[in-house]
Amino acid sequence: MSKSYQTPKRKIVVKTRMTDDEYADFIERAKFCGISQSEFIRRAIDDAVIKPVITVSPVNEKLLSAIGQLTAQLGKIGGNLNQIARYLNEHGVPYNSLYSDVQSAISDFADLKFEILKKVGDAVGDIQTFKL
Repeated sequence: MSKSYQTPKRKIVVKTRMTDDEYADFIERAKFCGISQSEFIRRAIDDAVIKPVITVSPVNEKLLSAIGQLTAQLGKIGGNLNQIARYLNEHGVPYNSLYSDVQSAISDFADLKFEILKKVGDAVGDIQTFKL
């Protein structure tokens, strides 16, 4: 009678190359944990923390710099509009008709800033490599 295990059927084989030192460390760690080499790799993959590294080409770096300056200027304009709205709100009557226009302008600037950042993200995209 053969043994029957309740494990998923694994059919994909993954190969890698290691230096003698890397392999010795790998074997030692698997033995220390009391698990097979395969199980060690599966657990390492499940628990791995992968930090993305974003690579930006020189052309994109200039574009991102320009967009950064533009969004900073938009932020300053939005801040000024907020100050104007606060002044209009505090001083009331003669300026009430302007208040809704300023609020609308603030909203438009926020929308524009968001749209610029979205378009840049769509145009440039993320070029990512992963480090373990």
